[in-house]
Amino acid sequence: MSTPAPNPAQASRAAARRRGRYGAPALLLAPFMVLFTACTLVPIGYAVHLSLYTEHRSGLGFGGSETVFTGLGNYTRALGDAAFRAGFWNTAQYCLLYIPLMIGLSLLTALLLDSALARAKRFFQLALFLPHAVPGIIAALVWVYLYTPGISPVIDALGGAGAQVDVLGHPLSAVVNIAVWEWTGYNMVIFYAALQAIPREVLEAAVVDGAGPLRTALSVKIPLIRASITMVGLFTVIGSLQLFTEPMILHDVAPGVVSTWTPNMYAYSAAFERNDYGLAAASSVLLALAAAVLSFAVTRASRGRSRKEDAA
Repeated sequence: MSTPAPNPAQASRAAARRRGRYGAPALLLAPFMVLFTACTLVPIGYAVHLSLYTEHRSGLGFGGSETVFTGLGNYTRALGDAAFRAGFWNTAQYCLLYIPLMIGLSLLTALLLDSALARAKRFFQLALFLPHAVPGIIAALVWVYLYTPGISPVIDALGGAGAQVDVLGHPLSAVVNIAVWEWTGYNMVIFYAALQAIPREVLEAAVVDGAGPLRTALSVKIPLIRASITMVGLFTVIGSLQLFTEPMILHDVAPGVVSTWTPNMYAYSAAFERNDYGLAAASSVLLALAAAVLSFAVTRASRGRSRKEDAA
């Protein structure tokens, strides 16, 4: 039995529907893809290209420079530099201290604002979010003023009370304090919005079953907003690896913050203080790879935990 040939008019309409089905998404995604290519893919490609070359100078620096292909030489130099490795160690300590503290405070304040006992919620939301509205450089300068002995009213007041506080002598805690102050309110808003999306009947059922406020928060609210917590954790890990502004401002006043205190500062120092663009590009590519690996690990860990809970 032979299959009847399709009507040409029907075939034309089917082809038009297929073009419309794929054409509209492509048209809407086109501006994003153009910007993504111009602002992300092209710079990454150029950085990889730069990382494969180095500048050789002759005649004690007076004979001009020559660009020479060096392969993975810049990567070997970066990984072999103790200052570059120390930057990753400082960033790891920063992540271990900053991420749990900031996410814990953000989650706690969101749960407190979401509780039935909270009053003046709008005021506290605005008050907690305001520090994030302050640009990072301005915030760092304000904290440098508050950290510096002799000009800080807080340090002077503590000194008058007999407590000698040397904040600038502990750069890790000083940087973590600035970051927590700046980002806690921002992530609190994300958690609070997720809490508001929980169906009220679910919370009422928990109360009817005898769950108190603490049990409801730990066993109902937090599991239901785990996707938001994972998203905040992922973005925080990526942002922590790009740490630059706060330690760069503290570099002028805190003796413990050297010019290569983080991998980002190492790349900046290589590019703009030593004019070694190949080394700066190689260290930037290595930092991007570390961010990609950590992002993948966080995503996989959260997905694995969700699957275990779904199976249970």
